[in-house]
Amino acid sequence: MSDFLQLHLLTAYGPSNLNRDDTGRPKSVVFGGVPRIRVSSQSLKRAWRQSAVFKEQLDGHLAARTRRLGADVLERLRAGGMDEDRSLEVAREIAGVFGKLTSEKEDTQASIQQLAFISPEEKARALELADRALAGEEIEPTPDGLLQRADSAADVAMFGRMFAEDPKFNREAAVQVAHAITTHRAIAEDDYYTAVDDLKSRDEPDDAGAGFVGVQEFGAGLFYLYVCVDRGLLLNNLGGDRAVRDASLAALVEAATTVSPRGKQASFASRACATYVLAEKGTAQPRSLVAAFLRPVGSTDQGRHSIEALERFRKRLDDAYGVRADSRCTMDVEAESGTLSDVISFAVS
Repeated sequence: MSDFLQLHLLTAYGPSNLNRDDTGRPKSVVFGGVPRIRVSSQSLKRAWRQSAVFKEQLDGHLAARTRRLGADVLERLRAGGMDEDRSLEVAREIAGVFGKLTSEKEDTQASIQQLAFISPEEKARALELADRALAGEEIEPTPDGLLQRADSAADVAMFGRMFAEDPKFNREAAVQVAHAITTHRAIAEDDYYTAVDDLKSRDEPDDAGAGFVGVQEFGAGLFYLYVCVDRGLLLNNLGGDRAVRDASLAALVEAATTVSPRGKQASFASRACATYVLAEKGTAQPRSLVAAFLRPVGSTDQGRHSIEALERFRKRLDDAYGVRADSRCTMDVEAESGTLSDVISFAVS
């Protein structure tokens, strides 16, 4: 039976553009018949994976999403004294296990065409195979010899991966992350700005205006985010290593509550911590509480009223379907109730 951890977070951002669409505007969605500002799950997960929280707490247990494994192998072979043609041949043989290779006519001849999520153990196996080739052994790179179905790569275990060429080495994501949306009506706005040439004299008769005129888009709001973790699957993906599983859960909770996407940070300094967290554990079917905001929060006290709407809807679901969690833990900054440490301890225990 699956053992689920669910996180419901409310995080307030002032003027910001955390996650842009193809026109440069903050991503959006219509929910409950009104426009909301949105931050995609892909943006959130990348920010968490690349954060100092993950790097410090999961040091040695993080994979790399890359096309360049073959380049690392090629460098290893060249450094070991293998001739150029043979080095390239061996590097392509090894890299080809991780995905379809680029054309031999391209400059990146040892690269694969698509990004692959490669664990530390898999990279070590690839480099070990290169060392055996340097020692004069005949090598035959195979998926079974290089790829793994479970290892200590915490981010692969959490967010999964797909190998189109060899699906049996796919990893099902143990962590599901929803797109974050504002609990209230929110629209993107335009910021008209100018830049002036610092060395231009006031006495110059020509070019009296600004040196540059531009527009950048932004929005603001209180965002609801839902995260669901299958703790049993996470443990299986990590080969049963409970210490790494616990470190993964701790890092995930801390990153989700404290790490912001990097979009336009230099312009807006839009860094924020969650002001409210509801964590739930249990074996019942998970469910998001986003429907609490189908009717957008419309008051000026959006923080408190968003919390009340979320808790009220959660209780109504419990009344209708039965209690959906075996235990709960909350952190409410405004009410001075609970701490991040409490939530992390709850998630790990």
